[in-house]
Amino acid sequence: MTLRETRGLVSMTDAARLRWRALGDTTRQPPVVMLHGGPGLPDYLGGVAVMVADLAPVYRYDQRGTGRSPWEGRHSLARHVDDLAELLDAWGVPRAVLIGHSYGTDLAGRFCLAHSDRVAALLLMCGPFVGDWRTGYRAERDRRMSVARRERLRELEELPRRTEEQEVELLTLAWFTDHADPERGWHWAAQGARRRRPVNWAMNGELGRQGRADPLDGHLAELRACLPARAELLGGADDPRPVATLESLALRLALPLTRIEDAGHEPWLEQPDAVRAHLRRFVQGAVGA
Repeated sequence: MTLRETRGLVSMTDAARLRWRALGDTTRQPPVVMLHGGPGLPDYLGGVAVMVADLAPVYRYDQRGTGRSPWEGRHSLARHVDDLAELLDAWGVPRAVLIGHSYGTDLAGRFCLAHSDRVAALLLMCGPFVGDWRTGYRAERDRRMSVARRERLRELEELPRRTEEQEVELLTLAWFTDHADPERGWHWAAQGARRRRPVNWAMNGELGRQGRADPLDGHLAELRACLPARAELLGGADDPRPVATLESLALRLALPLTRIEDAGHEPWLEQPDAVRAHLRRFVQGAVGA
């Protein structure tokens, strides 16, 4: 079956313009909205959207300052929450099924805190990570890299400016350990380093600092109280980010957690059948298919 794709550009109240696309029959309600990670990357969830777009229309968008959503101003977590609310209004969507990945899970959680009435269901995929997860992540990432690669990554990170090839090399080194299989992981990371560009490092830094100053950890009791009836966590068992932090989050939010074995931070690449089956079950339950 061929699914129809539609695209558009929506102006926000502060004059930012966000590029979006939808796959499937957009007259059906509620739709799925997929929130990509980063922060600072353009949308990359097209391969995930096709897994469920026959069950419900799937909207995706480049967050402001990434991809084809130009923005030169400041970034804030609150503004990114407002962007999603304004997009839903523009799409004529009262309530949506939110599926967030990585940083997109943090955005989804903060949106739920502000607009719980607009969240029909919530799937948090590979995040959000709570507590001091960065220490464990960095240690595991270093363990998966050779000494030479660790030194090269740090050398590239310290450069005041990088050429195009240096930027691609840095991203490949930074991302290949996200996968359970290091050989295929290097291939996927190298692909992503060229396709998920350019990285908005200013956005990454601004939102990262805000997230550390006001972590989602401090709002978990409030989030638990406003979660939709259907809400779940999904993670790769071999994500270098400690799975124990997702287990802790699942307990604190009283949510089921599904671990995808032999998969890392992008489990749909390494275990597409398992992820497809899980997503289809979740979306079918959420939309009443």
